Amino acid sequence: PEGRVVFGATVTVYDVDTDEEYAYCIKGQSESDPSNGCISISSPIAQALLGKEEGDEVSFNTPGGKRVLEIVEVG
Repeated sequence: PEGRVVFGATVTVYDVDTDEEYAYCIKGQSESDPSNGCISISSPIAQALLGKEEGDEVSFNTPGGKRVLEIVEVG
């Protein structure tokens, strides 16, 4: 469905805490390249985003603490 986060999608998110936007593409483990915005489907952020839609807010835990992201666009 349009606007839903799936494997292979590029997701633009807004970080509520830092007031910044990031774009992530969700790839397989061997294709992930975090420095270029490609994250593994098994990563905590990808797991939190999968199945969500534009406008949804997701929260997940990182080593640095809990993060809250709002999904701006799914491409």
